[in-house]
Amino acid sequence: MSSGVAESRHPGRWWHRLEDGRIQCDLCPRDCRLHEGQRGLCFVRQRIDDQMVLTTWGRSSGFCVDPIEKKPLNHFHPGSSVMSFGTAGCNLACKFCQNWDISKSREMDRLMDEATPERLAEAAIESGCRSVAFTYNDPVIFAEYAMDCADACHARGVMTVAVTAGYIHAEPRRVFYSKMDAANVDLKGFTEAFYFQQTGAHLAPVLETLEYIHHETDCWLEITTLLIPGLNDSDDEIEAESRWVLEHLGPEVPLHFTAFHPDYKMTDRPPTPPATLTRARRIALDQGLKHVYTGNVHDGAGGSTYCAGCSALLIERDWYQIGDYRLTAEGGCPECGRRLAGHFAARFERGFGRRRIPVRLA
Repeated sequence: MSSGVAESRHPGRWWHRLEDGRIQCDLCPRDCRLHEGQRGLCFVRQRIDDQMVLTTWGRSSGFCVDPIEKKPLNHFHPGSSVMSFGTAGCNLACKFCQNWDISKSREMDRLMDEATPERLAEAAIESGCRSVAFTYNDPVIFAEYAMDCADACHARGVMTVAVTAGYIHAEPRRVFYSKMDAANVDLKGFTEAFYFQQTGAHLAPVLETLEYIHHETDCWLEITTLLIPGLNDSDDEIEAESRWVLEHLGPEVPLHFTAFHPDYKMTDRPPTPPATLTRARRIALDQGLKHVYTGNVHDGAGGSTYCAGCSALLIERDWYQIGDYRLTAEGGCPECGRRLAGHFAARFERGFGRRRIPVRLA
C-alpha cells in the first residue's frame, strides 16, 4: 500500500453466527450477513477466520485541529479547538455525501496516518484542544477504536465528540454514547421516502438515537440537517421536523440547517440558496425552537446565539469567529439571568477562530 500502513485486524464487537453459516453484524440496522472474507456495506467491518474484525483500528485519513463550531457544536465550549479525525467507509449510502472521498473510500491507502488512543490523547493536549472529535466519516462504524480513544482521552481530561448519522442498534448505542461528551447527529431529512431513496437507510432508527441521547445519557446533543433543493427543503417537511424536535427533545436542543453543494452522485442539484436556510430557520423558530442556526453560508444572525428567555444576543459569530461573548460565569444571560442550555467555560478567553491546522501523528 502506498501509505505504508498495514490494514489492522482488531476484534469487532456486536455480531453473532447464523444457522446458515454466515455471521451477522449487529452494530447497525443494516444487519450485514457475511461469508468468510466478505465486508459489510461500511467496508471496514469484515469476516476473517470466522470472526468479525475492524480493519481500521488505529488508522486515520488525517488529523486536524478545528474550531468546535465547525462540527457544528455551538453550545459545547464555544471558541475552543477540537482535534478532528476520521477513518474510511460509512454505513449509509448518501447520494449527496459531502465527504465522499473519505466516507465512500474503498481504498485502505486513503488512511495515511495512524495513532494509538494514548497518542491521540497526548496530541490533543499538545495542540491545546479541549476535545477530540470522531468525524469526516461516521464513527459508528469504527466504534471500537472511537471508544478506546474516548477512554484514553477521558483519562487525560480531554472530552470527546461524535459527529454521526446516528444509525446504530440499541445495545452498541448504549455503550457508544456512554463514552461521548457531545454529539452532533445528522438528521438527513424527515421522511422515510427521503431516507430510503437518498441514503439507503431508514428514518426511525435515527429518531430513536436522538431520543436516547437526549433523555438517557449525559451526552450533549445538537442536530444538523443539510437542506437539498427540491428534496427535503419544503415548508411542510421543515415544520414537521421542527415540531418533532420540540415535542420529543424540547425547545432548547440546537438545530442547524446547512447548505448543500453539488457533489458525489448528486451534481444535478443546485447549491442551497441562503434564503432557503433563512426560511427554514424562521419556520423552526416559529414552531417554538429556541436555538436554530444556519451553516455553510455567511449569516451573522443565523450563526449567533440568543437568550431563550429575552432574546438578548449572547454569543456573536462571524463564520467560526466569536465576537461579542456575553455569558455570565454561570453560563447565564446578563440581561435576564436565564441559563443557556449547553456546556460553557466559567471564563471565556480568545476563541480559536476560523483556523484549520493539519496535524501528523504517525
